[in-house]
Amino acid sequence: MEESLIKTLSPLVLAHIGDAYFHLYVRTRLLQVTHNITRLHDLSAEIVSATAQAKTYYAIENFLTDDERDIFRRGRNAKSHAPRKATVAEYHASTGFEALLGELYLKKNFTRLEEICELAFNSIRS
Repeated sequence: MEESLIKTLSPLVLAHIGDAYFHLYVRTRLLQVTHNITRLHDLSAEIVSATAQAKTYYAIENFLTDDERDIFRRGRNAKSHAPRKATVAEYHASTGFEALLGELYLKKNFTRLEEICELAFNSIRS
């Protein structure tokens, strides 16, 4: 996808892609921990929750570039529906985090995407 087109996408579209990518990343990484399906589900649900993703963003924020923080802010500030299991602030922060991942994925910046996901995964698991 061309970068000019990516820049025109709604931050919520970016978050949709980022959410899917992060789910798959987490599920794949958790295979190193367990092969029990119930445990895999419970751990992945905990890690990809809005609450955990919001905490993750703030844990890795200083590692991000200014451009990456700008993408986060676009996602965080996007109008979206009220959360079910998180505060509004946590939900918005997690949307920003997912938008960042979505933009990196669409730009095919897989090295940076992997770095950020690994930092995020480790910050949640510690």
